[in-house]
Amino acid sequence: MKIFCISLISAFLTFDAPAQISGKLKTKSAQPIPFANVLLLNQPDSSLAKGSVTDESGAFRIDRVRPGTYFLQFSAVGYKTTDLPAFSVIPEAATEIGEQIIEEDIQQMGELVVKAQKPLYQQEIDRTVINVESSIMTKGSSALQVLERSPGVLVDMRNNTIVLNGKSSVLVMLNGKVMRLPMSQVMAMLQAMSANDIEKIEIMTTPPSKYDADGSAGMINIVIKKREDRGTTGSLSASAGYGWGEKGNVSASVSHNTGKLNFYGSYSFLRDHFKDGWEAVGGQDMPVFGGKLNVLAGSAQIGRSNSHNASAGTSLNLGKTTIGVNASYSTSRSNRHLFNHGSYTQIGRDSTLAILSDIYQNGRWNNTVLNGYLERQIAAGETFNLDLDYLIYNSDSPTEAYSTFLDKTGREASPGGTFFSNRQSGIAQSPIRVAVLKMDYTKQLSTNVKLEAGVKGTHTHSSALSRILSLVEEQWVGSSRYTNDTKMHESIGAAYSSLNIRINPKTTLLAGLRYEYAYTHGDADKKENEIDRRLGKFFPSLFLSRKLGDQSEFQASYTTRITRPSFNDLSSYLLYSDPMAATTGNPTLRPTITNNLKFGYNHSGYSFSLTASHDKNPIVLYQQSESAARDLMYQSPQNMAYQDNLDLQATLPLSFTKWWNANLTTIGSLRRFKLDHTREKLQKTYITFNLNGNSTLTFPAGFSMEFNGWYNFTGYDGSKKMKPFGMLNAGLKKELRSNHGSFQLVVNDLFKSMRVRGNFGGLTREAFDLSANFEYRAESARTRIVKLSYSRSFGNNKIKGQASRSNSREENDRIRKN
Repeated sequence: MKIFCISLISAFLTFDAPAQISGKLKTKSAQPIPFANVLLLNQPDSSLAKGSVTDESGAFRIDRVRPGTYFLQFSAVGYKTTDLPAFSVIPEAATEIGEQIIEEDIQQMGELVVKAQKPLYQQEIDRTVINVESSIMTKGSSALQVLERSPGVLVDMRNNTIVLNGKSSVLVMLNGKVMRLPMSQVMAMLQAMSANDIEKIEIMTTPPSKYDADGSAGMINIVIKKREDRGTTGSLSASAGYGWGEKGNVSASVSHNTGKLNFYGSYSFLRDHFKDGWEAVGGQDMPVFGGKLNVLAGSAQIGRSNSHNASAGTSLNLGKTTIGVNASYSTSRSNRHLFNHGSYTQIGRDSTLAILSDIYQNGRWNNTVLNGYLERQIAAGETFNLDLDYLIYNSDSPTEAYSTFLDKTGREASPGGTFFSNRQSGIAQSPIRVAVLKMDYTKQLSTNVKLEAGVKGTHTHSSALSRILSLVEEQWVGSSRYTNDTKMHESIGAAYSSLNIRINPKTTLLAGLRYEYAYTHGDADKKENEIDRRLGKFFPSLFLSRKLGDQSEFQASYTTRITRPSFNDLSSYLLYSDPMAATTGNPTLRPTITNNLKFGYNHSGYSFSLTASHDKNPIVLYQQSESAARDLMYQSPQNMAYQDNLDLQATLPLSFTKWWNANLTTIGSLRRFKLDHTREKLQKTYITFNLNGNSTLTFPAGFSMEFNGWYNFTGYDGSKKMKPFGMLNAGLKKELRSNHGSFQLVVNDLFKSMRVRGNFGGLTREAFDLSANFEYRAESARTRIVKLSYSRSFGNNKIKGQASRSNSREENDRIRKN
C-alpha cells in the first residue's frame, strides 16, 4: 500500500518534458504586427492547446509544450486569419518557425465591428459564471429576474429572501463589493436595476480567502459591463411591455478612453405596474380568541414603481499607477395598495369574525455609493491596490390602513382593543451608512509561487425606526410593544493571505487563511433590545487544480464560512401582521458556522461537482413561535440545530446541430436537518432537485430564438414545506445589419406557472397547533408578461492598433489561463 501511494503521488506531480515554439509576424512591408493572437491547436480536432500574444516587435514564444502534432493559427483585427501546416513537437526541443507574413484584410479596414459570443455557463475553480449578456432574455429584465433564472438560486418574493442551494444566508455583491444592506433592501435595489447593464453573474459557493467570510450559503457577484475599448463607445436600449400592468425600461451608457484617461457614465430608468398576492387556509388553537379556529386569509397587492439608476466615473493611467473615482446613485418611488382579508371562525361555536383591510404604502428609498481607488505596479509581478468606499442609504415607508370588522351576518362589528381599530398608521425609516477601506498586495515570489495578502476594515452605522399607531376615540394611540427605535454600530476588521503555488505545469495549489473580528453594539429604546457581541475567528481555504489532459481538469477545495445575524434579526421589535400575529426579531440567535468540501471535474465544457457541507446553527427566517402570554403568534428567525447538504451538480452544454444549442444544469441534493425551535423536535432527511436550462436556435437573416426555464422540486425552509414549482420563458431576437442594433421579443412564464405552494404544520407540531396551506401567485401566474426591446452598441474602433489591443483582450485572458 505504501508503494502504491508513493507511485500515485509521483504520477500526480510528474513534470512533462517541455518544448518551446517561437516566431515573428510581419506585414508584406516588413512592419511588425503587435498584439496578434497566436493559437497552438491540436491536430486533427483543432482544440486549443496553448496560446500567446505577439509583443511590440511582433515576436511570440510558447513555452512548456507537450510532445504531439499541432498547427498554428494567427489572427489580428485588420488582418486575415492564417493557418500554418501541421508539424510535430518532440520533447525538450525548440521549434523556430521564423518570420511569417500576414496579409491585411481590406474588408475590415472601415469601421471595425468585432463580436464574440461567450458560452452561457462557465465553470471555474471557485465559481460558476453565467454570462447573462449572451441570453436573449436579459434585455428588458431587472437584475432580480435575471438572478432568478440562475442555477440553484431561488428568489422568494413573498419573504424577501434569496436562497442558494437550499440556504438563505447569501451574500450579494455588486462588482465585487458587498451590498451591506438588509436583504429586503438588496432585493428592492436589484428589482429596480436594469439587467441591460449586466455582463455576468458569478455564483461562488466556496469563495477563497480574499473575499469576506460572511454568507454560509456563498456569494453572488453581479458584474456590471465596463467599457475599456479605445475611443468613444456606448450603448442604447429601450423596452416596453405589458403583463397585468405596463412595463418600461430605457438605458444608455457611454465611455471615452484615450488610453491614459477614461471617462464613463450610464443611466437607466425602470417602470413597473404589477399585481401579486397570496391565499392561505388552515386552523390554529388560540386561547385568547376562544380556542380552536378555522382561518381563511389572503392578500392582493397592486403596485407601481419608478426607479432611476445613474453612475459616472473616471480613471487616469499614469504608467505604473492608475487612480480613479466613481459614483453611483439609485432611487425608487413606489405606491402599493394591499387588499387584505381574513375570516376567523371558532370551531364548535356560532362565532365568526371577518376583517377587510385596505393598506396604502408610499415607499421611497435612495442609495449613493462613492468609490476611490489606486492601483500601483511596484515592480514586475508586484502590485498594490487601495480601495475606499462610502455608502449612504435612506428609506422611508409610511403606511395607512383602513379596516372593517364584520360578524357572521355581515354586519359591522366592534371587537374592541387597540389593534381592532378601524384606522391605523405606521412609519418605517432605515438610514444606513457604511465605510469600507481595503488594501491588497500581490507579489510573484518566483516563477511558480504568487503571494496575495490584504487587510479590510468595514464600519456600519444603521438605525431603524418603526411604529404603529391606532385611532381610538379620535386619538392616535401607540404602544411600546409595537415600537422599534434602535441604533446599531458594527465594525469588522479582516486580514488575509494566500499562496498560489504552481506545483508543475498541470497542478496548482491555492492555500489561504483569513481572520475576521466583528464587534456589534446596538442601542435601543428598550433594554432587552440592546446588543453587545464580539467574535473573532480564522477561516481557512484550500483549492487544488489538476489538469488531466488538454480538455480535462480535476478540482478540489475546502472552505470555512460564517453567517452573522443581522441587527434586525436580533432586535425584539414587533411589526403587526394581523390581530393574532406579528413579525419580530430574536435576540438569542447564534451565528452559523459552515464547513464545505467540494470536488469538481471539467471536460470540454462539461462540468460536474460534488459538494458536502455542514452548517452548525443555520438561521431560518419567518418561523412560528408563541409569545410568553400565549396571546400572539410570532414570526421570527430561528436557529436550527444543524443542516447537512450533499449536492451533486452537472452542467451540460449540448449541441444538436450547427443551429441548435442548449445548456442544462441540474443539482441533486441529499439534505438533512434538525429543528429545535418547534413544539416537537424533529430530524428530517430528504432528496430534492433543481433543473435549469436554456435552448438557443439560430436562423438565417439574423434571427435567433431562446427558451429558458427552471424547476424546483419539493424542499423545506425550516418547518415550512415548499412544493414543486417552476417557469418557462421564450425570446425571439433579430440582429439588424451593419451594426444597427437588434430587437428582442420576450414572453415570461409561458404556462403561467409561477405559483408557490406550501404548508405549515405538516412536518411537525407548530406554535398554537398551526396547520395551514398557502399559495403565492406572482404577476405572471395571472397573465403572461410580454416585452419588446431594442438595443444598439456604438463605438469608434477605426484605429487598427488600438482595436487590436482592446478586441483581443478577452482572447488573451483565455490564452493565459491555458
